[in-house]
Amino acid sequence: MSCHVGSSVGKMVSMLVLTAVPDAQLLKLRAAASPAFTLEPVESGPEMVEAIRLRPVELAVVDPKDGPGVGIREIERLRQMFPSLSLLIYTALTPETAELLLALGRVGIRRAIFFRFDDAPSSLRQALHSEAEHTVLRKVVRSLAERLEALPYQLRTAFEVTLTSSIEVPTVALMAARARLGRRTCERLFARSGLPSPRMVLIVARLLYAHRLLLDPGFTVEDVATKIGFGRARPMQAHLREVFGLTAGEMRLSLTPDDALHIVMARYFDEPLRQVAS
Repeated sequence: MSCHVGSSVGKMVSMLVLTAVPDAQLLKLRAAASPAFTLEPVESGPEMVEAIRLRPVELAVVDPKDGPGVGIREIERLRQMFPSLSLLIYTALTPETAELLLALGRVGIRRAIFFRFDDAPSSLRQALHSEAEHTVLRKVVRSLAERLEALPYQLRTAFEVTLTSSIEVPTVALMAARARLGRRTCERLFARSGLPSPRMVLIVARLLYAHRLLLDPGFTVEDVATKIGFGRARPMQAHLREVFGLTAGEMRLSLTPDDALHIVMARYFDEPLRQVAS
């Protein structure tokens, strides 16, 4: 998740991006990518699957024609296992490309960047940022944005950066530090805005993210707990029961993302807002 953060909210965090492209394309990606992205090459389809399952990965850049071990079949498998994963195609423009793009279109991929054709640094950078905006965690952040508008800008930004960090488990202490606030001040600002505690807001945001990942066939409950920083399934399950009254397995079978968001809004956001308004 890319987020440009000023000095008032601390150091920028970086989004982890898997790459399976030839060396020449990887060099161009490294030169173009802003500090908001950390590129990590993989050498095969199984290696990519393992990273997606257990690490905070939401975006991958692949060359299905010339990349290392991730061809059309592997991409089709990735789309079946992890439909929430954002995929950016970066390949050479050749006579065979039209057939390749038709195959990619059949699995729902709509955008490609072409090597030595439209891959100027600014174009590559824009493509990465554009795809980052369509990742699942960004969608979760946007779903909560309206309810957080009453918070000061620096605290809203700190919340987003803390939630979307790929290297740290989100905590209130980290969020307060990024906003250059004390923890108690942070808690008072949330209460004054008619919001649940910052701890609860971080928890429900992570659980909304967990639910969206649980809908992907390729993730087990343990995978999701590891991926989003709970470490083990048990604490995540306890939070899911507290917030939704359901286990991860029950949520996977019975709730859509809209259903989960409606429950969170009704239980934790709308009622406090009504009390403040009255």
